[in-house]
Amino acid sequence: MRKTTSKTEVSLDELMPLIRERIAQGQSVRFYPNGVSMLPMLRPRVDSVVLSAPPPKLKKYDLALYQREDGAFVLHRIIEVGETYCCVGDNQFRQETGLKHEQIIALVTAFYRGDKLHSVHEPGYRLYCRFWRFYRKVRILRLRLIRRLRIKDKT
Repeated sequence: MRKTTSKTEVSLDELMPLIRERIAQGQSVRFYPNGVSMLPMLRPRVDSVVLSAPPPKLKKYDLALYQREDGAFVLHRIIEVGETYCCVGDNQFRQETGLKHEQIIALVTAFYRGDKLHSVHEPGYRLYCRFWRFYRKVRILRLRLIRRLRIKDKT
């Protein structure tokens, strides 16, 4: 018999106190991200992530839930580690720099693609991270080329 669960849509602002409490108690939390910044890996309202407490120092390619200075909650990939972090969504071009460790709420330790559970330690996932980081650079170059061609066509 298949286990069924119902999904109730609740804002992250409403959930955050509960998420923080569970994470502080050493528990993990599963939730369904809403937004397109992590496509194609995470499809909005279809795929879910398992959040756990972040370690003292994050690593390149970690997927972190953090709070921006303006209060917005974001789930993006760490692409550079130094005194601060640099993050970007898989489906975005603009990098977010200067992220402090204090802003990190949780770390994705696993994710569900549909009903299938995947660990962030799987070789296929690690390969995806490296490929998508490289492919992002290709997408940026392609976009710049298209823009230049459009400018030349207008003149």
